Amino acid sequence: MGVGRKPLQGVLNIVCFNWHFYLIAGLTIISSGVFSFFMPERFQMLALLGAVAAGCAISVSLLASCYVYDVSDLYQFPWLPSLNKKSVLNVNAGFDETSLLLQDKYTSIDLKICDFYDPQKHTEVSIKRARKAYPPLEKSVAVSTEKLPFADHSFDCALAVLSVHEIRNDRERVQFFKELARVIKPHGQIMVTEHLRDFSNFAAYTIGFFHFHSRATWLDTFEEVDLTVKREIKTTPLITTFLLEKKGHPF
Repeated sequence: MGVGRKPLQGVLNIVCFNWHFYLIAGLTIISSGVFSFFMPERFQMLALLGAVAAGCAISVSLLASCYVYDVSDLYQFPWLPSLNKKSVLNVNAGFDETSLLLQDKYTSIDLKICDFYDPQKHTEVSIKRARKAYPPLEKSVAVSTEKLPFADHSFDCALAVLSVHEIRNDRERVQFFKELARVIKPHGQIMVTEHLRDFSNFAAYTIGFFHFHSRATWLDTFEEVDLTVKREIKTTPLITTFLLEKKGHPF
């Protein structure tokens, strides 16, 4: 029997991991609506419109998340070539939604799972809740972003699905990509799948899009590590995958 995702698993996880945000937003919206009736008449409509707009923004963000994580083919990995009989490093940051799906899809994959989550560096409460709800798989290896515990040229490819944006420090992120480039084979690939800080994600998540890195930031990181973008794939209008290769020489 194949490994599957439960209905609405993605959007329910988002609510569970960020319940404090939705609680505060909900109380703020309700309070604004209630207190608007005690305001001068000329401000009542503005307050009500503000509460409605905030409610709509939250609803749109949840619908967008439902589309990306529960309706689209994101977790069918349409951008991946066959990984059977390939050595693959799957990179996670405290929350692994992909390894079991990869093993189910590619039955002869040689998969190594690593997790760079460090509670001292990656302090967002949502990651802590995700880690508590979904402990790492038994075969997952805890790693540092500074140094991966793998030999040079160990893997045919490395996958980072919705994980590396958690590295907020530019220097740390560059060092981590240097390590990824080191451990893949000379003709291997690194595949990075992320939301971008762009108009589409702003329309979906408003200020939440600041949690993502811009396309320019990603390209600067890749350039500094001598990685070239062979392809950019839009899995949905909100998700971009960068297919990266080394620039003509092994690390």
